[in-house]
Amino acid sequence: MKLNDNLFARLRAATSTLLEQGPVAATAAIQKVLQEQGQGQGVGTPPRQPATQAQPMRDINPPPPTARPAATPQQQPSAAPAATDILNQLMPDLMATLERAGGAVHKDFKMPNFDLGAMGGTAEPLPGKFIDGSHTNPAGTRSYKLYVPSTYTGTEAVPLVVMLHGCTQNPVDFASGTQMNQLAEEMQCLVVYPAQSQQANAQRCWNWFSATDQTRDQGEPSIIAGITRDVMAGHKVDDAQVYVAGLSAGGAMATIMGTLYPDLYAAVGVHSGLPFASAHDLPSALAAMKGKFSRPQEAGKSIPIIVFHGDRDTTVHPAAGDELIARGKHHAARETVIEPGRVPNGHAYTRTVHKHPDGTPQAEQWLIHGAGHAWSGGSAHGSYTDGKGPDASREMMRFFRTKR
Repeated sequence: MKLNDNLFARLRAATSTLLEQGPVAATAAIQKVLQEQGQGQGVGTPPRQPATQAQPMRDINPPPPTARPAATPQQQPSAAPAATDILNQLMPDLMATLERAGGAVHKDFKMPNFDLGAMGGTAEPLPGKFIDGSHTNPAGTRSYKLYVPSTYTGTEAVPLVVMLHGCTQNPVDFASGTQMNQLAEEMQCLVVYPAQSQQANAQRCWNWFSATDQTRDQGEPSIIAGITRDVMAGHKVDDAQVYVAGLSAGGAMATIMGTLYPDLYAAVGVHSGLPFASAHDLPSALAAMKGKFSRPQEAGKSIPIIVFHGDRDTTVHPAAGDELIARGKHHAARETVIEPGRVPNGHAYTRTVHKHPDGTPQAEQWLIHGAGHAWSGGSAHGSYTDGKGPDASREMMRFFRTKR
């Protein structure tokens, strides 16, 4: 069945009108329409493993349309309400058309429920230093926070972990939730938290679905790599122990960084994220978040990776974790060990370890039963965390330390 060209033409016109009002106003209006049209709809498939009752989780990874320069306040009120009304009128027909047109591919597609929480949490007092910095290159400028533990003396090379936050989050919030700074004190490493800007993305999501931002030495990857190199140049860092990890949109960007810069990052940690090249625009991003992936033309290299995903995640489908492992070809000619477990008074989980012939781990996948879209084992001081474990931060650090 052909898509309705008139429907898409009207939708594009309404979206264009909204975007002219500036990224913040545009995204807010579009999110309002999505909430009205898709309220209460999450992933329409049951969990793949028996699980306890899921805790309600808020979705934090909606890829918004490409941002444009903000309009003046005088411009914003005039056209936005009319455009929003048009979107409200068109959205049911659009989603019905997508469901009809896609056949088997799109038959289960429902617009996810976008419930964006506010940035939360503050960093807990620690003896180290939490330093502000920024990096600028032709692709733009991003600020960052760098945690230097009290045990760092500058005489001995230490590991560096790059932590990429999820949508609506910031470095302080993400540090508070993941408790990586506490682990930095314990394990003597540096942790840097690049900050996405609201000018680049209205909801502070890393633009993992943009073609430019999936290319080495371009866009956001070039900035994040630049921040990493800045920290390495300014501190005594072990070049063989530089790692990157992230949550949700940050997890997707961590995968991008590990894929594009295997010479810079020794291993990758992905929590509730997506595979490299799983989207190239908004529609494909939404499809990928629902677990519908198009295979890249070229298979990516196998990268050391540890993946966490809740089987009740209604923002990014748990199949994304499977796809992350599959694209690295981690199963070929290696031993696979499956280890079920349960955190005392917490979540059950299934840990799958893919090993090299010599027995060392190449990849780990943690499927957390009953968990939603939140950092496993995180602190309530930060947003989008699930304290019922397992402790994703500590397990990531353990895995990273096997990749020296």
